[in-house]
Amino acid sequence: MVSRRGKGSPVLRRICELVDWAAVECVLRGLPEPERGSPPYPRLVMFKALLLQQWYGLSDPELEEALDDRASFRDFCGFVLSDETPDHTTIWRFRETLQRAGLDEKLFAEILQQIDARGLVLRRGTLIDASLIPAAVKPPKPPKDPQPPGPDGREPSKLVNSERDADARWTKKGGKRYFGYKAHVGIDQGSAIIRRRKLTDAAVNDTVPADELICGDEKAVYADQAYDKHERRSGLAARGIKPRLMFRPNKHHPLTERQKRFNDAVGRRRAPVEQVFARLKCVYGWARARYLGLARNRTHLNLLCLAMNLKRWAVLQPVGAAA
Repeated sequence: MVSRRGKGSPVLRRICELVDWAAVECVLRGLPEPERGSPPYPRLVMFKALLLQQWYGLSDPELEEALDDRASFRDFCGFVLSDETPDHTTIWRFRETLQRAGLDEKLFAEILQQIDARGLVLRRGTLIDASLIPAAVKPPKPPKDPQPPGPDGREPSKLVNSERDADARWTKKGGKRYFGYKAHVGIDQGSAIIRRRKLTDAAVNDTVPADELICGDEKAVYADQAYDKHERRSGLAARGIKPRLMFRPNKHHPLTERQKRFNDAVGRRRAPVEQVFARLKCVYGWARARYLGLARNRTHLNLLCLAMNLKRWAVLQPVGAAA
């Protein structure tokens, strides 16, 4: 058998060197054995294939084709020339099994722990933000027939849910309607390592899951006006965390000049979290949801953030850096 080792991507080879794959394999042991079908591929091989899928923004059929003929992909997964590679159905089933077992969460935590053990999580601050992710399906059209008023006498909303994706919801931003989901993240200031992530439907207000994005060991939390709550400010201060939340004006209390300067300073500090979403959408191909349903898209977000953290690890700890 002839291997193509040595011809792969330098970044992929570096990630292979950095990760404790034995620890990852221990997590993957929590997957149930398949009940039927041909002998499965090794779980670690399949997990590595899913990582490649995230980094290159591939569909399952595209990943099947790439694993079959790209030397760098085969090298990363450990295939040699004579090995057969998984087809798109096998890839789909493995990801579904991973989701049902909840191991996407545990795998994210394992990789984050390994990065933290190298001293790369700085804990100077957490930058939190959210971004809308359009659903994989087209937004449903309003019913053609007029609907009767509700018990309160109000006209029913013309914004209906989708029969194909029952978890996606409508929201409005900047005067425009969106249908789909919302990704919420908390990243480490300075390293841009993603420490917290959550996917909700698009109708969930940014501030609702905000406290889940706060780690508790950071020195400060940076966020825009959507997260401005007196209770959150006081709660953070009580825990010894600086509440760097941009002030939100209202018609009774316009911003003071001092608050405006504060907001400008916070805006500059929290800018890297917006770059994370830009990379997810433009580099990782997450311009819209790929799957139907909250559960599958939540697993996708976990895998995307995990893959992004691995790439960031390779940048933060280049070849020759002390382990």
